[in-house]
Amino acid sequence: MFNIISYLLFLGISSYITIDVGRRCYQTGKVYLKYLLEDESLCLTINRILLGCYYLLNLGYIAINLTFWERINSMGQAAAVTAGRIGGITLILCILHYLNIFTFYLVRKKLILK
Repeated sequence: MFNIISYLLFLGISSYITIDVGRRCYQTGKVYLKYLLEDESLCLTINRILLGCYYLLNLGYIAINLTFWERINSMGQAAAVTAGRIGGITLILCILHYLNIFTFYLVRKKLILK
């Protein structure tokens, strides 16, 4: 029973975080990409591809994360396991976000040097 509660909490919170962060990055990423690439149609295409890849990667990680869930025997353990899993997803989101920003910065720098 505690596993089901933990699954539902994890799926609800991680899905909300994934969708909200994806939406925010998509909206604000348009401006950043336009600044870096200066081609509006290319920027929109890249932004849509990034959003699709972002959702696929995160939803896949969430699904895989559920398969490695240990048996939970108390509510305290359910809270601890769920918080740890959500923290892992949040950390991965941060790392991916900064890697994308850094990659586009390097692309821009390379384009300027040409």
